[in-house]
Amino acid sequence: MQHQLKQTEQRLLLETAREAIVSFITTGSVQNREVAAENLLSLQGCFVSIKMNGKLRGCIGNFISDKPLIQLVQEMAVAAATKDPRFYPMKKQDLSDFTVEISVLSPLQKIASIEEIEVGTHGIYLERNFHRGVLLPQVATEYGWDRDAFLQQTALKAGMGRDDWKENTDIYIFSAQVFGE
Repeated sequence: MQHQLKQTEQRLLLETAREAIVSFITTGSVQNREVAAENLLSLQGCFVSIKMNGKLRGCIGNFISDKPLIQLVQEMAVAAATKDPRFYPMKKQDLSDFTVEISVLSPLQKIASIEEIEVGTHGIYLERNFHRGVLLPQVATEYGWDRDAFLQQTALKAGMGRDDWKENTDIYIFSAQVFGE
């Protein structure tokens, strides 16, 4: 990780994500938030996850960014609410009961051996031909998966067979600072 965000910075990012979602769904636009905190202006990837009743409702992110973190959080929050193809776009009636979780990412690191994967610490990104899939570090912990199950589930998410990660697949790991409402 480049920087560990302070609690005040985490709260500001969570508020920013929530405000972006509510603003976009109610008005169709989002106001950029101006900040001076260096950590929030850093160029880091992030994912924004939305949950309703404890269940995933949307999750979208980028591993790299040419925009300040606070701006990427706004964009990914709106995308998670409106563009995750697994869910219908959020509507005004969905705004009364949702929570936001943000994962600020370290850079991707290609690995030579799956032994390098630490379940609960690392997320996985798989790449094979036109198949790509990612699962955040907290997913394996939430489901109680071991390393093999984590790799299999990431392969399935990438649209591959569950054991296709074993051959001709580039495997990357990353860590994340995860915080939520």
